[in-house]
Amino acid sequence: MRPAEPADVEPIAELRAVVMRPDLERLGRFDEHRVRQRLRDAFSPQHTSVIEADGAFAGSVALRPSETDGNGHWLEHFYLAPALQGRGLGAAVLHTLLTRTDADHALVRLNVLQGSPARRLYERHGFTVETQDPVDIFMLRLPHTAHPVIP
Repeated sequence: MRPAEPADVEPIAELRAVVMRPDLERLGRFDEHRVRQRLRDAFSPQHTSVIEADGAFAGSVALRPSETDGNGHWLEHFYLAPALQGRGLGAAVLHTLLTRTDADHALVRLNVLQGSPARRLYERHGFTVETQDPVDIFMLRLPHTAHPVIP
């Protein structure tokens, strides 16, 4: 992982559109422009990391301090190129981030779309459902001092 730069916004926005399209279409919410624009509007390079594999762009992840919780973070914009999914890279990235938040004794929140296979990854790393609606599942992970990670 490397720190994001402002120029990374467009590759990340494009990857977001590719990765989220199946779930958004299934939920009847895919919009070709909006899926990219939401990333552009929320992009925060100072809280975003670019994931690289073999020296090439592979994805992104953001860990933004919570504005409402003094000791928490939002895990956002976690996208991995489809060809690299299911190989353990996402689990390794998530483990790295959660090791940092655990060291700070910080909780982590995220939201995932209903029916998304990413939910299983988050549950394996200790996230539990906090609330949900017909589109989104909001998940929470309390800080752990020692936690098993099941790949």
